[in-house]
Amino acid sequence: MPRPPARTVIASTLSAAALLSASACSLGDLDKAIRGVPEAVTPADTTTAPPTPAAAPTLTEAQARAALISEADLGGGWVPTQGFATWRDSMLKASAESADCGRLLDALYTEELFGPDARTRASVGLDDEWGGAQLRYQVVAHRPAELDRTLAWLGSLPEKCGEFIATAGGGEMAVEVSAAEMPEVGDARVGLRIVLSAVSEDEDAPTLTLHVAAVRVGDDAITLTNGGLAEVPSDATSAAVELGAGRLTEARKRGREDV
Repeated sequence: MPRPPARTVIASTLSAAALLSASACSLGDLDKAIRGVPEAVTPADTTTAPPTPAAAPTLTEAQARAALISEADLGGGWVPTQGFATWRDSMLKASAESADCGRLLDALYTEELFGPDARTRASVGLDDEWGGAQLRYQVVAHRPAELDRTLAWLGSLPEKCGEFIATAGGGEMAVEVSAAEMPEVGDARVGLRIVLSAVSEDEDAPTLTLHVAAVRVGDDAITLTNGGLAEVPSDATSAAVELGAGRLTEARKRGREDV
């Protein structure tokens, strides 16, 4: 299937429209709008080194917020989110036969890449008004070993779930998962590019592209999903990861100095 042209939103046959749901409330109110979805999911196996014995103190709420990115960091066209895109329910609320692939879909739908014990400290949602992409960025806290287990699992997905069929409410989708380049930031990192294409004879069948990134910085981490039904700007993903990791590192440094 040919890739959709940049800045063109493809009409979704799996949902009523690819417009954002009307809600200009806070992110807390937006989360309630998708049935009170919780704020974290999933660990896996890894052979990475154990956490250092002297972990940095937990970030305060203000420090976690300081580690967030904003629309000003991503250039023209980005604004605070106006609500969750309808492709979340129509394309990400899906299942797969493979346990790992199904787990990936669940994590994408809830935007909870790390385990149920991970704690979301701060989050922000941004919309690209020009291209229709939507970006969700979070700062989470967990034990480094648990963060690394999830990172190892995410890194294994291009091999375990490189190509598979997912089933959503509107029908089947062909899913491709590949590794994505990441800035050399943090203590450990994983980047993925995920493409979900509706299996249909209709030439206008939707294709959803998602950039997924996760970076560990000590016993904290940042996670990012950047997705849309048109071309998704990879420069925005890279900028968000690089700036966010730097801000989290600085926030942790300030936390140690305050002790």
